[in-house]
Amino acid sequence: MSVHRHQSIFRHAALVFTSIALLGPHWPKEEAKMSISEEKYGSTADGREVLRYTLSNGTIDVKIITYGGIITELWTPDKHGKKKDIVLGFDNLRQYLGEHPYFGCVVGRYANRIAKGRFRLDGREYKLATNNGENHLHGGHKGFDKAVWEAKAEKGKEVVSLRLRYVSKDGEEGYPGTLTVVVVYSLNKDSELSVNYAATTDKPTVVNLTQHSYFNLADTDNALGHVVRINANRYTVVDETLIPTGELRLVEGTPMDFRKPHAIGERIDKVSGGFDHNYVLNEEEKGPWLAATVMEPQSGRAMEVWTTEPGLQFYTGNFLDGSLVGKGGVRYVKHFGFCLEAQHFPDSPNRPKFPSTILRKGQKYSQLTVFKFSLPQ
Repeated sequence: MSVHRHQSIFRHAALVFTSIALLGPHWPKEEAKMSISEEKYGSTADGREVLRYTLSNGTIDVKIITYGGIITELWTPDKHGKKKDIVLGFDNLRQYLGEHPYFGCVVGRYANRIAKGRFRLDGREYKLATNNGENHLHGGHKGFDKAVWEAKAEKGKEVVSLRLRYVSKDGEEGYPGTLTVVVVYSLNKDSELSVNYAATTDKPTVVNLTQHSYFNLADTDNALGHVVRINANRYTVVDETLIPTGELRLVEGTPMDFRKPHAIGERIDKVSGGFDHNYVLNEEEKGPWLAATVMEPQSGRAMEVWTTEPGLQFYTGNFLDGSLVGKGGVRYVKHFGFCLEAQHFPDSPNRPKFPSTILRKGQKYSQLTVFKFSLPQ
């Protein structure tokens, strides 16, 4: 297919996105059938049992395991009523126990990168695991994505929830303080999947948590046709190792500008390596605020991301290279999926002008991110 043909499709997709947005998203009017169930999913190498929970409202089905708090499946219908699993991942626990690019997991103790695996806090330097070249990424060698979380299921008339709890000991992966973390996944009758995070510590530390699902709302092997809008005027400029330089650059006049809807593939070749950048969200007085909207024209599926966080990492699966065999034997190639990770900025512990990620004894870390799924007419 010619470049001109691709550009025409992208322009058409943006117009579809804009026109349907005016009509408002909805699912077919059916009574919500809220349910939550538990099943055994396997065991880790050291014998810890892993459970899988299924949250459903009759339209959306979400499957979450206690290993890493991973969303393994997320089923939503298309415009013809056919359901599809819209997140990347694996068919079994054994594959999740191996190396993979954080499919579907809760990331912590610090999501994204910390330069050279070091930061200073109250005059003391802390050295973290370096697992991304010379930098620290997503909590280190054994972050929250590799923990087995305690779980408790809760069912209400209009919402079902899974409460996950993990205690990260003082010194784990180099971080100070014993951190007690609670993450609650909730699915309501309006097809909103909320992720509510809370944490406390017994001594000063840094915390930055996020959810790391890779989405593909289409029935194709790439996400380039998805039309994205991001509510951000600026982004954090990064160096060649993806560490922020400290500059918050305006998106206006650059390929980074998603203030109006654009297909992912429309300008991705103008961004070295593809999109893997933290956007500085246009915050409102009271959160959560709308961070991003995604629409896939062929399937009709749409998704909104609402959050109380100041940043959103937009990542387009640039490092997927076909070596990973995912669900149903499918090989995940470059740009097969995309991530929208609500979080604080990368390397904030080394950037005093960035919003702080410091948590002290007596304080409570809290964050809310909501993924709203819909089928606009």
